[in-house]
Amino acid sequence: MGRRFFDLKIDVYVPGRWYLSDPQNPAGDEIEDIWQFIQGKPVELAERLRIPLYQAGASLDFTTAGAGQAPIVSDRVASLFRQMAPEDIQLFPVDVEGEAGPFFLLNVAREIRCIDDAACAAVQIRTADEYTERVGEYRSVSRLRIDKAKVGDARVFRTWGWHAPIIVDEDLKDALEANGIFGCRFDEV
Repeated sequence: MGRRFFDLKIDVYVPGRWYLSDPQNPAGDEIEDIWQFIQGKPVELAERLRIPLYQAGASLDFTTAGAGQAPIVSDRVASLFRQMAPEDIQLFPVDVEGEAGPFFLLNVAREIRCIDDAACAAVQIRTADEYTERVGEYRSVSRLRIDKAKVGDARVFRTWGWHAPIIVDEDLKDALEANGIFGCRFDEV
């Protein structure tokens, strides 16, 4: 059967869950590019970021922050990613409003062109009528499926042209579940 892969998502059905706002610099200003953490590329941060609460609630091991969907993870999640996928990720310590424990911004720093257009329920490709710099990328993808032969040795990555999904392999998914990670769900791709 080969390796299996999953889209790691936030679980919006956790009762009383918190929601986080977009990252800010230490002065409390929203950072310039809130989308940089979903591009599947390494980033450089010059300062420790603050993550304000959008809605107070139960803190989670895995969530995303604001419209830019920057993944924010607990120390337990960070440790698993550090152990199992060190070449694929960057972890940046962040200060989450109202939380004493350590949290990290997880940047998935690997992007793979592997969406299997024919196996997805539907895909729409961007044309020159929209964003000229994004022609050929995906406008939408329904029921994402990937071509596993193109993944190589990656444990976690973003898909080229459709950056929102965080794709993890089955071993990483199983480790997260075995450690009782709270706040995420998995859809097979």
